[in-house]
Amino acid sequence: MKIAVPPEHIAHILNKLAQEGHDSYIVGGSVRDAVMGRAVNDWDVATTATPVEIAGVFPKTVLTGERFGTVTVVLQECQVEVTTFRADGIYADGRHPEEVKFVTRIDEDLSRRDFTINAMAASAQGDIIDPFGGIDDINRKLIRCVGGPNTRFSEDALRMFRALRFSAELGFKIEPETLQAIYANVVLAQKISSERIRIELEKVLLSQRPEIAGEMIKIGLLGKYVSVSGKSPEGLANISYLPKEPILRWSAFCALLMEMQYISSATELLQNLHLDGKTIKACSRALPVSESFPDEKIAIKRLLSKYDVIVVRAAAAISDIKCGGSALKATKEVLISDECFSLDELAIAGHDLIELGHAKGKGLGETLNKLLEHVINNPDDNKRDVLVKLAGEAKQLDDVMAL
Repeated sequence: MKIAVPPEHIAHILNKLAQEGHDSYIVGGSVRDAVMGRAVNDWDVATTATPVEIAGVFPKTVLTGERFGTVTVVLQECQVEVTTFRADGIYADGRHPEEVKFVTRIDEDLSRRDFTINAMAASAQGDIIDPFGGIDDINRKLIRCVGGPNTRFSEDALRMFRALRFSAELGFKIEPETLQAIYANVVLAQKISSERIRIELEKVLLSQRPEIAGEMIKIGLLGKYVSVSGKSPEGLANISYLPKEPILRWSAFCALLMEMQYISSATELLQNLHLDGKTIKACSRALPVSESFPDEKIAIKRLLSKYDVIVVRAAAAISDIKCGGSALKATKEVLISDECFSLDELAIAGHDLIELGHAKGKGLGETLNKLLEHVINNPDDNKRDVLVKLAGEAKQLDDVMAL
C-alpha cells in the first residue's frame, strides 16, 4: 500500500536528507491519517541523521529536543520536527526515558512507539513501512499496543489516556489485551500531571464520542478528580450534539457529573485539572443560570444583559443536555438578530444624557438601565431620537418628584 505523496515542503526535507546520505521517513500520526484519508495537520520526520547533522543540512533549525534527537526545521511554510531514529532507555518517571540511544534502522525506531496505528513510516514516494500491522488494525478499527501493553503503559502512563482518546477521535475499539492492561495499570495514572490529563480529556470531550470520558471514569483513570469509579455516567454521549467549543462541552460535562454526584464542585474539578480562568469562571456561573433557562426571547435578552455571552451560551448548552430542549439555538437566534440587550448596544450613552441635563451619578445609570429594559421589550425603539424623548420624559418625571 502507498499513501499520497507528501506536501512539497515535507518532500523537500526528505530529499535534502537523502542527498546527504541519510535515510528519512514520515512517521507517526501523519502516516496514520494519510492511510485513513484524514487531513494531516502535523508532519513528523524521522532520520538516521544526528541532530548536529540535521542542523548542518538546513539553513534554519532550532534544537528543541536535542537530548532526545529532535530538531525543528524552520521553513517558510511551517516548522517541522525531525528526529533521529532512536531506542528509548529506562522510563524512571513513568513518562520520559532517562536516556535514548540513536539507532540506524527505522523498524527499531518504530518498535518504541505506543500503538500499531502510530508505528508506521512512509517514504517521500509514499511507500509504507508497517512492521507491526498498523494498516490491518486501521482496517479492523482497533487500538493495539506495539509489543506488550503492560510494558508500554509502565514506560509512559499517559499512553493509557491516549488509547482512549484515539478510540474517541477515530471511532476505534481498544484491543482486549490492551484494554485489560489499562485496567491493570490504572494506578500509574497518579504519576501524570493534571495538565497532560486535561489535554487528553478535552480532546475526548471535543470528539464525536465524548462518552469515552465516561470510560476513563469507569476504568479509574480520573480517580484523582471524581469520587465515583467502576461505572460510566449517563448522558455524556449527548455532549456530541453541542458545538465543538471547549467551554460549552466542559460546562455540560461538569453539569452531568454534578447531577449524578460524581463531583461536588465544578469549580474544584476544573481547578484541579488546571483549566484556564475564563473557562472556570464561565462554567461556574453557567451552572446556576442553567437551572431555569427561559424559553422566551425577551427573557434570554435579559440574561444576556446580566451575564457574559459565553456564560449564557454555556448555560443554554447545559439546559439542552439535561432537558433536551433548544435553548442554545434560541440564544443563537437572539445573538444574530442584532436586537439590543446591553448598554454597549444602546443607541444612547451616559454623555448624551448629561447633555440633556441629567445629573451625573447613580441616577444616570438607573436611567440608562430603564432605557435598556424598554429596548429589550421594544427592540424597534433602539433609536437615538426615541431614547432621547424617553430620557427627557423620565427627567421631567424625576424633576416633578423632586418638588
